[in-house]
Amino acid sequence: MKTWQKLSLIAAALTLSTAAFADPTGTWRTIDDKTGQAKSLVRISNEGGKYVGRIAEILNGPSVCDICEGEFHGKNLIGQTILWGLKSEGDNKYGGGRIQDPKNGKTYNASMVDNGNSLDVRGYIGVSALGRTQKWQRVK
Repeated sequence: MKTWQKLSLIAAALTLSTAAFADPTGTWRTIDDKTGQAKSLVRISNEGGKYVGRIAEILNGPSVCDICEGEFHGKNLIGQTILWGLKSEGDNKYGGGRIQDPKNGKTYNASMVDNGNSLDVRGYIGVSALGRTQKWQRVK
């Protein structure tokens, strides 16, 4: 077997093994759907077999939210839990959780798919088809 073929096989194996063992714990950059700009950093941790995400840093805008509704109104957003209760469903998929939008204070069902360096986070009402997905970027 030629050297380039061996290198291709090794690269493919490494890519597959990374995707197969993706873990959403860590820090993720959230992206604004409308502007495409980074909004915040969210730190996801595993607490008792369930994944929880807390705002670690605000990148764009004030850290105290005066336009937020509900429990976030007038509070410092840093440290606030916005994602909770997600459990592994295998194949880098996580579901059964909830996500809260700090802007309007509304809570939605949540699921996510870990793609290694990106995380597809979906918030929805009732069925997954009635929602939207944000792509978060892993921060190294």
